[in-house]
Parts: sequence; structure tokens; C-alpha cells
Amino acid sequence: MSGSIFGKMFRISTWGESHGKALGVVIDGCPAGIEICEDDIQKDLDRRKPKKNNFSTQRKEDDMVEILSGVFAGKTTGTPISMIIHNTDKKSADYTQIAEIYRPGHADYTYDAKYGFRDYRGGGRASGRETAARVAAGAVARKMLGMFGIDVYAYTYSMGEVCIDRENFERDEINNNAFYMPDKTKVLQMEQYLDEIRKTGDSIGGIVECIVTKVPAGMGEPVFEKLDAMLAQALMSIGGAKGVEIGAGFEVAKMKGSENNDSFRVDAEKNIIKATNNSGGILGGISDSGDLFMRVALKPTPSIYQTQKTVNKDKTEVEVQIQGRHDATIVPRAAVVVEAMATITIAEYLLQNVVANIENIKKVYTDLR
Repeated sequence: MSGSIFGKMFRISTWGESHGKALGVVIDGCPAGIEICEDDIQKDLDRRKPKKNNFSTQRKEDDMVEILSGVFAGKTTGTPISMIIHNTDKKSADYTQIAEIYRPGHADYTYDAKYGFRDYRGGGRASGRETAARVAAGAVARKMLGMFGIDVYAYTYSMGEVCIDRENFERDEINNNAFYMPDKTKVLQMEQYLDEIRKTGDSIGGIVECIVTKVPAGMGEPVFEKLDAMLAQALMSIGGAKGVEIGAGFEVAKMKGSENNDSFRVDAEKNIIKATNNSGGILGGISDSGDLFMRVALKPTPSIYQTQKTVNKDKTEVEVQIQGRHDATIVPRAAVVVEAMATITIAEYLLQNVVANIENIKKVYTDLR
């Protein structure tokens, strides 16, 4: 299967299925000398795991990561980093009944149409479980970006009808509740709302926002590999993502040029800054030193407990009621994945920018003499 590789210089390749023996990732191109250990990666994997509540899947995977290669004496060696996460809580029998049925909202039909065969256990490669490998890779990229002061964080902006109040935004609150919401005043309302959704056997979607700070100006490539274009590709590759906005996003369609343009200023340290950030930190596909701001719209979990109409492989119309363990919403867990994919993309362009002009290359090789 093609399409499982992302990046050129910081290149990741994920592998494994939802109900296979294991899943994992290989990172090629990570520079040597970055301090990393399994605990660093485990922190992000633990954040991706379902919380202990009635709204998340009851599948309980430890998601214990093991580094197989590319790290020695606590530092990256510059060779491929391979990581594995074993699947330990599989219940493949839950999916026997839908082996011949195309579940609404799932990739069952499209995988059959492409390959003529599919792994129906939990969706195989199309399962959200695949994202554990991305989060592991993102944790490595995070360590690299941290050395340059670049910070990446994502959070739940809304689920269904409930959204945060920006006046109550507290970054420290994001990891203090099950919904990754930076507004603690909305947590109880969200619990009640999701409980109503769950009782009807339904699910709900939402919006995740992601912010990247301290990105230097000049990162990104013109034309086809613009920074915003590649961020959109990275974020749209997440299962369930149906839309991406950068900066003011679709709101720019309502603006005049005089409203949308971000005026440049010079701060007290003689740094070029902007008065506003409608660009989302990117102009001409290249970072402009402002914070990168992204929004990702995620669809409702397609596995719901209501009876639905569909067809089977024999093209007979049937009804299906999906069994198994499923999230009432994927939004909070997806926030960690959005964070990981944004981090991986910035790591890619950080490396690409080193060879963007001859002065950068001179600095490296002058130091070597």
C-alpha cells in the first residue's frame, strides 16, 4: 500500500493495523545528538489514549512504546529511528458480523474498491489506532523543535454545539480535563451534552485548533510546497478530518483587503512584527514570524450504535447495528494527533531551511574548518 510515508528530510513511515500484532513508525532523517528516551515519547502517547469516561472507547491499550533503533546512550544517532507499539486489547470477533457489510461513514467500500480485499477488524489501516504511530514520531520532532524554542500545542475548540469562550482561555487547563478544552467553565456543559449524544447511540464532531509559536520567518517553500499547503496535507491526512483553515480561514471571504492585510511593525528590539495575524503566520507559503494558527474540522465518529441502512458486498440492501467499543467523539484524542502532525511538518521545514541559502551552508562548513 502506498501513501504511508510523509516528509522528505524528516521522513516518517507508519505501519500496522488496528487489530494486527503491533503498529509503529520509522523516522528517517532525524539529526543525531537529540536527547530522547522512551519516557519522552510515552508522555504524548498517554495523552492520546482514551480517558476513563463514558464518551471514549472502552478499548484499553497500554500503548507502551519500544525504541528498536536509532537511539544510543540517550541520544539519536542519525540513523533510522524505529518504534513499535504492541496491540494488547484486541477483540476482533466484534467485527465478524460486518466482514461482508459496508459500514456507513467508514472506508470499507473504498478499500474494497481499491484493493479488492480489506482487513475488516477495526478498520485495519483506516482505523484511528494508526495515529498512535504518528504521535510517537511527533514526540521525537517535538524534542528537536524544543531545542530552538518552537512550541506546538493543540486543543478542543468545540464539539457539536458547545465551544470555548476565548475570554476564559487557560493553556494550563488543556491537559486538566478529559476534553482537552482550555476553558474550564465549559467542561460540565460538555459532559452533559456528550451524555445526551451517547444515550441516543449517536456521535458528534468538532473543531481542533493548533498554535505554533516562535517559528522564525523564512520557513517554507514557494509554489507547490508552501508551508500552509503542507500543513493542510498533514492535517487532512488524519482520519476524520474534513476541513482545514489557516489564520482567518474562510472568514477572509467576507473581508476587505484593508481588513485582511496584516500591517507590519517594528518592536523595541527592532524585530519585524505584525499588528494582526489574519495570515496565520504564513505569507506566500513562507512563515512570517507570527504564530502559526490552524483549525481542523473533524467529522462525527462513524461507528454509532443506531441501526443504519447500507449494502453488503453482494450489493444487497441491508441494515446494520455496529457493535464493539467506540468513541462518542474523536475530537479530544484527535487534538494530540493534530499537534503531532503539525510538529512533524515544522520539523521537516526546519531542516529544509538549512540549505535554503548559501550563507546558511557557509556557517555550517566554516565551523568545520
